Amino acid sequence: MGKSVRPDDGALRKQLADFLDWKSAHVSFDDAVDGIPVRSRGAVAAGFVHSVWQVVEHIRLAQHDILDFCVNPGYREMKWPDDYWPTSARPKDEAAWNRAVGAVRRDRKAVQRLALDRRVDLLATIPHGSGQTYLRELLLVADHTAYHVGQIVDIRRALGIWKG
Repeated sequence: MGKSVRPDDGALRKQLADFLDWKSAHVSFDDAVDGIPVRSRGAVAAGFVHSVWQVVEHIRLAQHDILDFCVNPGYREMKWPDDYWPTSARPKDEAAWNRAVGAVRRDRKAVQRLALDRRVDLLATIPHGSGQTYLRELLLVADHTAYHVGQIVDIRRALGIWKG
Protein backbone atom coordinates (compact mmCIF):
# COMPACT_ATOMS: atom_id res chain seq x y z
CA MET A 1 0.00 0.00 0.00
CA GLY A 2 1.52 3.27 -1.10
CA LYS A 3 2.49 5.74 1.61
CA SER A 4 0.16 8.72 1.88
CA VAL A 5 1.67 12.00 0.69
CA ARG A 6 -1.43 14.06 1.50
CA PRO A 7 -1.00 15.28 5.08
CA ASP A 8 -4.24 17.29 4.94
CA ASP A 9 -6.57 14.50 3.84
CA GLY A 10 -7.91 13.63 7.31
CA ALA A 11 -11.29 15.22 6.63
CA LEU A 12 -11.64 13.29 3.38
CA ARG A 13 -10.73 10.03 5.10
CA LYS A 14 -13.25 10.66 7.87
CA GLN A 15 -15.96 11.42 5.32
CA LEU A 16 -15.14 8.22 3.39
CA ALA A 17 -15.29 6.13 6.56
CA ASP A 18 -18.63 7.71 7.49
CA PHE A 19 -19.92 7.26 3.94
CA LEU A 20 -19.41 3.49 4.20
CA ASP A 21 -22.18 3.44 6.82
CA TRP A 22 -23.88 6.75 6.13
CA LYS A 23 -27.23 7.12 7.80
CA SER A 24 -27.82 10.72 6.72
CA ALA A 25 -28.87 10.17 3.12
CA HIS A 26 -30.57 6.78 3.22
CA VAL A 27 -31.34 3.73 5.32
CA SER A 28 -28.28 2.03 6.75
CA PHE A 29 -27.56 -1.66 6.33
CA ASP A 30 -28.14 -2.17 10.05
CA ASP A 31 -31.57 -0.51 9.93
CA ALA A 32 -32.51 -2.38 6.75
CA VAL A 33 -31.89 -5.80 8.32
CA ASP A 34 -33.19 -4.97 11.79
CA GLY A 35 -36.23 -6.90 12.93
CA ILE A 36 -36.78 -9.09 9.89
CA PRO A 37 -38.87 -12.08 10.97
CA VAL A 38 -37.03 -15.39 10.53
CA ARG A 39 -39.73 -16.71 8.16
CA SER A 40 -39.39 -13.64 5.90
CA ARG A 41 -35.62 -13.71 5.43
CA GLY A 42 -35.82 -16.33 2.68
CA ALA A 43 -39.09 -15.21 1.09
CA VAL A 44 -38.96 -13.98 -2.50
CA ALA A 45 -41.58 -11.26 -2.92
CA ALA A 46 -43.70 -11.09 -6.05
CA GLY A 47 -41.81 -9.25 -8.78
CA PHE A 48 -38.41 -9.81 -7.16
CA VAL A 49 -35.64 -12.23 -8.10
CA HIS A 50 -33.91 -12.50 -4.72
CA SER A 51 -34.83 -12.87 -1.07
CA VAL A 52 -33.49 -10.59 1.63
CA TRP A 53 -31.14 -13.43 2.62
CA GLN A 54 -29.67 -13.59 -0.87
CA VAL A 55 -29.14 -9.83 -0.99
CA VAL A 56 -27.51 -9.77 2.47
CA GLU A 57 -25.24 -12.65 1.54
CA HIS A 58 -24.39 -10.94 -1.78
CA ILE A 59 -23.45 -7.74 0.07
CA ARG A 60 -21.26 -9.82 2.41
CA LEU A 61 -19.52 -11.69 -0.38
CA ALA A 62 -18.89 -8.64 -2.56
CA GLN A 63 -17.71 -6.44 0.30
CA HIS A 64 -15.36 -9.15 1.55
CA ASP A 65 -14.01 -9.68 -1.95
CA ILE A 66 -13.29 -5.97 -2.42
CA LEU A 67 -11.62 -5.75 0.99
CA ASP A 68 -9.52 -8.82 0.21
CA PHE A 69 -8.54 -7.29 -3.13
CA CYS A 70 -7.38 -4.12 -1.35
CA VAL A 71 -5.26 -5.74 1.33
CA ASN A 72 -4.17 -9.15 0.07
CA PRO A 73 -1.25 -9.27 -2.39
CA GLY A 74 -2.17 -12.93 -3.01
CA TYR A 75 -5.76 -12.03 -3.92
CA ARG A 76 -7.56 -14.44 -6.23
CA GLU A 77 -10.46 -13.17 -8.30
CA MET A 78 -13.83 -14.77 -7.66
CA LYS A 79 -16.03 -16.10 -10.47
CA TRP A 80 -18.93 -13.86 -11.48
CA PRO A 81 -21.79 -14.39 -10.76
CA ASP A 82 -21.52 -17.83 -9.17
CA ASP A 83 -19.25 -16.84 -6.28
CA TYR A 84 -21.21 -13.68 -5.45
CA TRP A 85 -24.77 -14.96 -5.00
CA PRO A 86 -26.07 -17.77 -2.79
CA THR A 87 -28.13 -20.37 -4.62
CA SER A 88 -30.62 -20.90 -1.81
CA ALA A 89 -33.27 -18.25 -1.16
CA ARG A 90 -33.23 -19.16 2.53
CA PRO A 91 -30.39 -19.16 5.04
CA LYS A 92 -29.52 -22.62 6.32
CA ASP A 93 -30.50 -21.55 9.82
CA GLU A 94 -30.56 -18.54 12.11
CA ALA A 95 -26.86 -18.98 12.83
CA ALA A 96 -26.07 -18.56 9.10
CA TRP A 97 -28.10 -15.33 9.04
CA ASN A 98 -26.34 -14.03 12.15
CA ARG A 99 -22.90 -14.94 10.76
CA ALA A 100 -23.63 -13.14 7.48
CA VAL A 101 -24.93 -9.96 9.14
CA GLY A 102 -22.02 -10.01 11.60
CA ALA A 103 -19.51 -10.48 8.79
CA VAL A 104 -20.95 -7.51 6.86
CA ARG A 105 -20.50 -5.36 9.96
CA ARG A 106 -16.95 -6.63 10.69
CA ASP A 107 -15.77 -6.18 7.11
CA ARG A 108 -17.41 -2.74 6.95
CA LYS A 109 -15.35 -1.72 9.99
CA ALA A 110 -12.22 -3.10 8.30
CA VAL A 111 -12.98 -1.08 5.15
CA GLN A 112 -13.52 2.00 7.34
CA ARG A 113 -10.15 1.39 9.02
CA LEU A 114 -8.59 1.18 5.55
CA ALA A 115 -10.14 4.53 4.64
CA LEU A 116 -8.74 6.11 7.81
CA ASP A 117 -5.26 4.58 7.49
CA ARG A 118 -2.99 7.48 6.58
CA ARG A 119 -0.32 5.02 5.43
CA VAL A 120 -2.59 4.17 2.49
CA ASP A 121 -2.43 6.62 -0.41
CA LEU A 122 -6.06 6.69 -1.51
CA LEU A 123 -5.09 7.66 -5.05
CA ALA A 124 -2.43 4.98 -5.43
CA THR A 125 -3.14 2.04 -7.66
CA ILE A 126 -3.43 -1.29 -5.92
CA PRO A 127 -0.17 -3.07 -6.75
CA HIS A 128 -1.72 -6.40 -7.75
CA GLY A 129 -4.70 -4.81 -9.56
CA SER A 130 -5.18 -3.56 -13.08
CA GLY A 131 -5.32 0.18 -12.42
CA GLN A 132 -7.86 0.35 -9.57
CA THR A 133 -7.13 2.83 -6.78
CA TYR A 134 -7.92 2.41 -3.10
CA LEU A 135 -10.34 5.33 -3.37
CA ARG A 136 -12.20 3.64 -6.21
CA GLU A 137 -12.59 0.44 -4.19
CA LEU A 138 -13.82 2.30 -1.08
CA LEU A 139 -16.40 4.14 -3.15
CA LEU A 140 -17.36 0.88 -4.84
CA VAL A 141 -18.12 -0.73 -1.45
CA ALA A 142 -20.25 2.25 -0.41
CA ASP A 143 -22.14 2.46 -3.70
CA HIS A 144 -22.69 -1.29 -4.03
CA THR A 145 -23.93 -1.65 -0.48
CA ALA A 146 -26.24 1.37 -0.73
CA TYR A 147 -27.79 0.00 -3.92
CA HIS A 148 -28.51 -3.37 -2.33
CA VAL A 149 -29.72 -1.86 0.95
CA GLY A 150 -32.35 -0.12 -1.19
CA GLN A 151 -33.29 -3.52 -2.57
CA ILE A 152 -33.67 -4.92 0.94
CA VAL A 153 -36.04 -2.08 1.81
CA ASP A 154 -38.04 -2.68 -1.38
CA ILE A 155 -38.27 -6.43 -0.74
CA ARG A 156 -39.40 -5.77 2.82
CA ARG A 157 -42.05 -3.33 1.57
CA ALA A 158 -43.29 -5.90 -0.92
CA LEU A 159 -43.47 -8.50 1.86
CA GLY A 160 -45.30 -6.03 4.11
CA ILE A 161 -42.60 -6.12 6.79
CA TRP A 162 -40.96 -2.70 6.44
CA LYS A 163 -41.14 -0.73 9.67
CA GLY A 164 -39.97 2.60 8.22
